[in-house]
Amino acid sequence: MRINLSALILVLLVATSARAAEDHGVVITPVPYSAGVVMSQAVQAGITPEKAIGILKAGNERFLSNQQIKRNLKELVQKTSEGQYPFASVVACMDSRSGPEIVFDQSIGDLFVIRIAGNVANDDIIGSLEYASKVRGSKLIVVLGHTNCGAIKGACDEFTMGNLTGLLRRMQPAVIAAKTTGARNSSNYAFVDEVGEINVADTIRTIREKSPILQDLEAQGKVRMVGAFYDLSTGQIHWQLDLDSVNFSTK
Repeated sequence: MRINLSALILVLLVATSARAAEDHGVVITPVPYSAGVVMSQAVQAGITPEKAIGILKAGNERFLSNQQIKRNLKELVQKTSEGQYPFASVVACMDSRSGPEIVFDQSIGDLFVIRIAGNVANDDIIGSLEYASKVRGSKLIVVLGHTNCGAIKGACDEFTMGNLTGLLRRMQPAVIAAKTTGARNSSNYAFVDEVGEINVADTIRTIREKSPILQDLEAQGKVRMVGAFYDLSTGQIHWQLDLDSVNFSTK
């Protein structure tokens, strides 16, 4: 008898997930969330998408005021070694100054983080988000851009170099849609940041269009997708909660 390896792996993954437990009638009693708590299946079960946004907002406020939670990382390593139940997933730029765990004041076991220049989404990234939400129970997807982004600047200048060329092309819809007056290149910082903000919204649109799985979870209210934009000069995160307001009429 031939065994479909991919199907077997999927079955094993689902069998270990919170959702699989629900499907088999196992009731997970939610545990109230408190800042700094170790993320367990019970804690994750009590977090809604809206609550997840609130947790990240509060974390950024702590970061801004230099009041980050003191954590015992060695203890967290031990307590999360046998399972993970992150409450949110973040698609972020690879920029070394904008690490999501740091700017949201989160830690080991709290977030799924996918980092790529320009915080764009391809099939591999979207598949990873499907796993995070459908299998592992993550409640929120955040696409996190930032000011003065080098990848966005490259897209604005139509920069080409090896494999980077194709990556930067993914940001061209945002370059085309931007309305800021003046030079339409990296010398215009306002233009660059507008392109960056639009690119965040465009990445979320790409995720929705390419993933019926995530569309369905969002329609059921089990997952929410939002955008956020990190200011490199202040450390503050601005949220894009109304993504429908972004204008792509020039595309």
